[in-house]
Amino acid sequence: MKTQSIWLACIALIMLPGARAGTAQIDRPALVARHDPHLGAIDTMAPLSVGNGRFAFTADVTGLQTLPELYHDKGIPVETQARWSWHENANPKGYKLSDANRDYTAWGRTVGYPTNTKSPAGHWLRENPHIQPLPQIGFVMTGADAHALTAADVSNIDQRLDMWRGRLDSHVQLLGQALSVSSTVNPDSDTLALRIASPLLASGRAAVRIALPLGYKMGDHHNPPLDWSQPQAHQTRVLAQTANSLVLEHTRDASHYTMTLTSGAPLKISHPREHVFDITPGSGEKLDLTISFTRQGQAPARDAAAVFQASEAHWDRFWRSGAAVDFSGSKDPRAAELERRVVLSQYLTAIQLGDELPASESGLTTSTWYGKHHTEMVWWHTAHFALWGRPEYTARTLDWFNRTLPAARAVAASRGLQGARWMKMTGPEGRESPGGNPLIVWNQPHAIHLAELLYRADPSPATLQRYRALVFETAQGMASMLHWDEKGQRYVLGPPLWIAQEIYDQATSMNPTYELSYWARALEIAQEWRERLGMPRDAEWEKRRTHLSALPQKDGKYVALESHPDTWDNIDSRHDHPSFLMALGQLPGDGVDRETMRRTLQAVLSNWDWETKIWGWDYPMIAMTAARVGEPEKAVSVLLKSDGPNNSYTQAGHNPNTRLPVYLPGNGALLAAVAMMAGGWDGAPSRPAPGFPADGSWVVRAEGFKALP
Repeated sequence: MKTQSIWLACIALIMLPGARAGTAQIDRPALVARHDPHLGAIDTMAPLSVGNGRFAFTADVTGLQTLPELYHDKGIPVETQARWSWHENANPKGYKLSDANRDYTAWGRTVGYPTNTKSPAGHWLRENPHIQPLPQIGFVMTGADAHALTAADVSNIDQRLDMWRGRLDSHVQLLGQALSVSSTVNPDSDTLALRIASPLLASGRAAVRIALPLGYKMGDHHNPPLDWSQPQAHQTRVLAQTANSLVLEHTRDASHYTMTLTSGAPLKISHPREHVFDITPGSGEKLDLTISFTRQGQAPARDAAAVFQASEAHWDRFWRSGAAVDFSGSKDPRAAELERRVVLSQYLTAIQLGDELPASESGLTTSTWYGKHHTEMVWWHTAHFALWGRPEYTARTLDWFNRTLPAARAVAASRGLQGARWMKMTGPEGRESPGGNPLIVWNQPHAIHLAELLYRADPSPATLQRYRALVFETAQGMASMLHWDEKGQRYVLGPPLWIAQEIYDQATSMNPTYELSYWARALEIAQEWRERLGMPRDAEWEKRRTHLSALPQKDGKYVALESHPDTWDNIDSRHDHPSFLMALGQLPGDGVDRETMRRTLQAVLSNWDWETKIWGWDYPMIAMTAARVGEPEKAVSVLLKSDGPNNSYTQAGHNPNTRLPVYLPGNGALLAAVAMMAGGWDGAPSRPAPGFPADGSWVVRAEGFKALP
């Protein structure tokens, strides 16, 4: 009878709507393989990439970068990038950040913030440093009948990205001849491995061309084309050449990298013009190459077979580690598409966001914002890794915060603050970029929140010591940003500040809902870290945390901020991010009344302007709030909302947004929301997949997730 009761209980669990379909482990290879991108035609919005988080190579349907103008002009550029590759124009006038300052007066003091982008100093400081692209690698025609290859020269396309092995296999007819390319990237060095075969190589009608550009044309800070116009402004020097190798050094001003090309068989190497090299096999139609890059010293020579083997082993470990979620068996017709987006987003974020220098919003695919990263996007970019049981990726981002803590201290001191004040838009050196950026504040608590996610993944003294200074100095900076309002007997945040909903006057904005709740949460986390380290709670932090202003609301709903409480009275205040929802969604709701937030959520779903400026991360962010207030049907509906802009995902898995064909915060936010909905959160209902409907329409099998605080 006891055995029978156990079996009945198991059957009941299996049949429970929304529960896991049994206890068997997810077939992870099958889960990943059914979403491998497979192209049978040119799709300029879906070039496919291989990479290791620091370095990535993006290819068109030929397997190389053969049609760059077509993809740049009509879709997503095909480029080679490394996160360590940067360039800075000369600064003969010695511009410094304070040269772009504008004064803001509030609370009896005047402080300069570098918000002036119109001045020569502001322009130079915003544009520099900027990402420096690596070579373009593609097929070209050679011989008497050579012409520039176009899409009309490519047919019979069969291209597949094998995500389980991190390998791209491309088969086409080029000029009527068979062509195949397999590519992958070494997980531990910035090395591209290529296996190429075609009669075109044996007959001398085609070659692999490696062309080193000056950089990007700087007229547009989004998706600029490569610059080939000034060959005299940079240098490419042959350091060594043998029968089967070529070592190049590229120099542009103070920027420098080396490239080592190696083959196991003899090569024919020609140098038709400056910065251009054509590669063909010494004989036959097969060409196995490795192309390695490094900023320092000489890039190592690698064996192609070893690189393919190392990549396969790395990706096997990646997919078998951490969490997985399987929606097969669901009745909801959108389930397969959500599963596809989730699998592709895991791959894309791993190859684009895994470096110790936080990624730009377009990762290693194309250049946006000059390649600089935005620290307010750090949570969307990397929190999901910890929630998916891969905290080492999140840790790499926090290592950058640790390294640049001195720069953040200097920013705080320059503004009369204590502790550390984090830069918003910055490059590898940690210097702020002019614009509205220095007034953004929702980036400040991220370092503390991410450190807490890493502690939950590894609650050890080592974790506490590793991020102790980062947590405490960030908290000190946040506490000192609060002002005492004698009349209200409370602490207030701002002015000046720029809230996450970027439509309000920065000089007068005060007490935004989301940011106030985030201040309370981060200061509480910092206090808990003190207690874990055997220290008393900081009395001043506690005073400021417990005397924070109440979250502003009007007519029974939260508004964006206290100083401009017109969210629900003025349609012009209902575009851009409805960021106040994050106070109970991304965050657990310090200071939030749940019923007020439920009404606010419904008002957003019913009355928000979904056309003017909604970005890819807004949809998952809103879904997180819906899940927290017990509205899983609404969570799924907004997560997969299709009647608004910027919530589509290409065949490659990219989330294109207005003017940005690649927008990785959308992918990262999707993974964070799904981790929460499938894996739960602190205080979630005690049922499997608490963020998904329990009406039988969704079958969610989830394993390995960490609960969101």
